[in-house]
Amino acid sequence: MPRPTRVAVLISGEGSNLQALIDAAHGGQLGASIVTVVSNRGTARGLERARAAGIEALHLAAKRGQARADYDAALAALLAPREPDLVVLAGFMRILSPKLVELYTGRMLNLHPSLLPKYPGLDTHRRVLAAGDQWHGATVHFVSDELDGGPAVVQYRLPVLAEDTEDSLAARVHKGEHIILPRAVSWFAAGRLRLAGGSVMLDGRALEAPVSVDEGVALG
Repeated sequence: MPRPTRVAVLISGEGSNLQALIDAAHGGQLGASIVTVVSNRGTARGLERARAAGIEALHLAAKRGQARADYDAALAALLAPREPDLVVLAGFMRILSPKLVELYTGRMLNLHPSLLPKYPGLDTHRRVLAAGDQWHGATVHFVSDELDGGPAVVQYRLPVLAEDTEDSLAARVHKGEHIILPRAVSWFAAGRLRLAGGSVMLDGRALEAPVSVDEGVALG
């Protein structure tokens, strides 16, 4: 019997999306084993969430003046003996070096709070409101060496309401993130999702566009 897909999760803060993965795993819906959680911040609450679930929780701090490539080399060395089949960036607030991205090409997923390719980077909720956009959401995508630029797998979409603020948008987007991230990981663990030649393959077919889930609609 093949071993369960081994997942490493990288975080920097609260870890609510990590918790969604943990809950899905405990509910038998993830089809994967979270073998380690790594944070660049020692105070990240996500580390407490991991420990409470019996998952290895590690803090890898960046040294003062340390080059990004050197930090990522240390991160790669930390991950190597854990043998992750998939690395999930769930609120990991560091830009990865091309060498680390290449090491996990096709085996690294990121969650970003916008409908990529719109609004890569920070402050997405503020930027959506400032632009007067009608739609906002979140995207799970394969990681490339372009910031938030890898091929998208699944998106959660929600209408921007007239009364929305940055905080209310963030709260609504978080709910969607907790839906689409575990689902993308479960697809990968089941062998349904892969990256081939730069194309996202789901159930053997190349996606012409990411799977779209609208607020309030269950994802099958």
